[in-house]
Amino acid sequence: MQFLLRLVACFPLPLLHAIGAVLGWVVYLISPRYRGMIGHNLRAAGLGSPGMRAAVVRETGKGALEIPAIWLRPHRAVASLVGEAIGWEHVEIAAKAKQGLILLTPHLGCWEVSGQYIASRLPITVMYAPPNLRSLEPLMQAGRNRGAAMKSVPADMRGVRAMLKALRRGEAIGILPDQVPGVGEGEWAEFFGRPAYTMTLVGRLAEQTGAPVLLCYSRRLPWGRGYRFEIEPLLAPRPPESPVRTLNRSLERFILRCPEQYLWSYNRYKVPAGVRPPAG
Repeated sequence: MQFLLRLVACFPLPLLHAIGAVLGWVVYLISPRYRGMIGHNLRAAGLGSPGMRAAVVRETGKGALEIPAIWLRPHRAVASLVGEAIGWEHVEIAAKAKQGLILLTPHLGCWEVSGQYIASRLPITVMYAPPNLRSLEPLMQAGRNRGAAMKSVPADMRGVRAMLKALRRGEAIGILPDQVPGVGEGEWAEFFGRPAYTMTLVGRLAEQTGAPVLLCYSRRLPWGRGYRFEIEPLLAPRPPESPVRTLNRSLERFILRCPEQYLWSYNRYKVPAGVRPPAG
């Protein structure tokens, strides 16, 4: 498996995206569960047109096949795939406050590139959950640990403590804000009209450190031409809405800019073990 992924990582990005688009359709056609998850989530979000569904299938396939290249190519080569950065001035403003910086990278576009690009400009600590295929973890660790520029920590209390220390040093941290948290680590909040168990970690870290929170993603450009990085602050809260609802509302706006590149195959609405289902 590792040999095959290293071989794939050598392919040019346009070829990876072309093959990935085809593989996306293959998986969609042979997996009823995968097909059902994409269709159900898109319809629930009001995005269930055949054209949108086809675009999501292609982009999800591209996203899967580009990951080996992002993990295994040299850091500088990966960061150079970002041809344009929109909103970087928000990072520069936050850096002057020296309170650290919380960067949220949802499952939108190529979140692996986002981390690598940020690390090319400032140190960042990112939180990760182990992949379902344990054999992939060494490759993922190699891709997410880039010396002093980028290091990964596990999604547990040890990782939270490491992120707090990074913030108190005035450094940046990266979190996948739409990852479903474990019991006691989230609250139910609306996400595209449905209750989703949403992490409270972002709000707790911001409250404890005073660190500003920014939302970012790397949009996949057509024909393998690389990525466009975009970053901006969260939306202002609408009292009396909860902080987790403000987070989800900010994510919704971001996702609707290029909904075809969101990971609709992810079970965002699952009920984690030990968590009481939402009322109603």
